[in-house]
Amino acid sequence: MAALSMMSGAVCAVKPAAARGFQAKSSGFSGARVVAAAAPVKIVGGRGSLQVMAASQKEMRDRIDSVKSTRKITEAMKLVAAAKVRRAQDAVINARPFSEALVKVLFAINTRLAGEQIDVPLCSVRPVKTVLLLVVTGDRGLCGGFNNFIIRKTERRVKELEEMGVKVKLITIGKKGSVYFKNRAVGTTRPGPKYAILKSFAMGQSPKTPEAQAIADEVYSEFVGEECDKVELVYSRFISLIVAEPSIQTILPLSKEGEICDVNGVCVDAAEDVIFTLTSEDGKFAVKGQPVETEVSGFEGVMTFEQDPNQILDSLLPLYMNAQILRALQESLASELAARMNAMSSASDNAKELGKNLSLEYNRKRQAKITSEIIELVAGAAA
Repeated sequence: MAALSMMSGAVCAVKPAAARGFQAKSSGFSGARVVAAAAPVKIVGGRGSLQVMAASQKEMRDRIDSVKSTRKITEAMKLVAAAKVRRAQDAVINARPFSEALVKVLFAINTRLAGEQIDVPLCSVRPVKTVLLLVVTGDRGLCGGFNNFIIRKTERRVKELEEMGVKVKLITIGKKGSVYFKNRAVGTTRPGPKYAILKSFAMGQSPKTPEAQAIADEVYSEFVGEECDKVELVYSRFISLIVAEPSIQTILPLSKEGEICDVNGVCVDAAEDVIFTLTSEDGKFAVKGQPVETEVSGFEGVMTFEQDPNQILDSLLPLYMNAQILRALQESLASELAARMNAMSSASDNAKELGKNLSLEYNRKRQAKITSEIIELVAGAAA
């Protein structure tokens, strides 16, 4: 039974070989090896012009059944990813009130401390000699170019920093990124750039506060111990179900107002989120987006602090950093699931079209065989 490799709007049919039998072929999903029959199918022209040569009717029926089975699998994976995307969005939305309340408290404390000298480790700005990059990828493949985009973004950033004479360390989050960079770590024999891997974490299917806390503790110890002078986060920002933007954010040093900025100093705190609802229109899969604004109770104009404001800042800034890391993990997971849903949707569409073309060619060959037999019968009767 021939296996198919269908991704990103392209149908990869198996080309005919001189000899019958089987040959190994790379899968378009995640680099795995699949066994593809040297079936007599080849592409001539575009997607709709499949020409089947020297294939028996049984071989064609087996191939059609294989395509149908593949389509069932990809459709099931699309629906599973779609259901998980909604849960990931809900997790991001539910965390917003806490983050917004923290920002208001930090702003009030900063207003109180205007013009005063403060000594908070996470706000310490010093000459940058070493940068720590947090690289967030997924644990699984079958999601198009999601993981590859983050890895390429990280490689470009590392090259850019090294050209500036800045040392770079990596903390990888997600199995795909961890395996890729560990294979190219300092001390390996693989040719090409080498990367200093500090630690690796698993992404998981539902990031929670304990996972974000473990990552934040590692980052905190590195920054406060002056092992690094700046911390940047490389992850995929969830924009919509069809758009995810690989982004770089500066996590440390934090501003006293609690803002998270990109490498250009532009604040990238989420001011508004969008919930994407999965619906059906005219019997087809559809997506609708709706902006969501969370109401957060305001603080009084005058706030009284029982503790010293420096102590409050020293406690709140790590908490805010943890919240931002958790949000980045949740957005990255939502982006991965959306990418997987789109990849499986494309694979299902390709399987549908390939099955239609194969069925059409099968019916033509069957009809030609029936016509040939009728002609032989008529010729025999006439003789």
